[in-house]
Amino acid sequence: MWCIPPQADAAFVCQMEEVLDVYQRPPDPARPLVCLDEGTKQLVSETRCPLPARPGQPGKVDFEYARQGTANLFVLFAPLAGWRQVQVTEQRTRREWAHCIRDLVDVHFPDAETLVLVMDNLNTHHPASLYEAFPPAEAHRLAAKLEIHYTPKHGSWLNMAEIELSVLARQCLDRRIPDQATLTQQVTAWQARRNTQASTVDWQFTTEDARIKLKRLYPSV
Repeated sequence: MWCIPPQADAAFVCQMEEVLDVYQRPPDPARPLVCLDEGTKQLVSETRCPLPARPGQPGKVDFEYARQGTANLFVLFAPLAGWRQVQVTEQRTRREWAHCIRDLVDVHFPDAETLVLVMDNLNTHHPASLYEAFPPAEAHRLAAKLEIHYTPKHGSWLNMAEIELSVLARQCLDRRIPDQATLTQQVTAWQARRNTQASTVDWQFTTEDARIKLKRLYPSV
């Protein structure tokens, strides 16, 4: 569901149209489009052994559980390629984000000239984070590979990785997962299946649509 402020300023409109224009670009292997989002999964374990399903009876799980902390998930999604990668980390600090970006550049898209990166404007989602995690030369090399486009405040619905994170939550995370190792195993199997199917997002909303359907958000001239 879209979360749109009742009134928006020119900055919101500018960033919205910038992202929408990026989505209209034709595929370019030298400049792949990648959307990034992150979420949190609470880890919980059973306090009593679940009862397995039997003929005519469903399985049973006790309503009580034990909290085992949380884990962070970075979702990298290349919609034009039908590819995604989910990284599970203990935290969501600048260093974790920086290492996620290095994997994106060096492991997943090593032949790309530039990565067109769409993400929300969290304080950790900034090239400065690279300088906190790596030596200056390495941080500069990675930052030079990125063409960053931020979604506006209250505009996270513009990030296609948020849609992919929602699919992940429904298909994989809507269960009790006790620890980070199990979570990593589950999301790895999920992303392998989605990548094999080349599942993607059929994005239809354009800048022209925004100027009609979201006309109220545009400043009066």
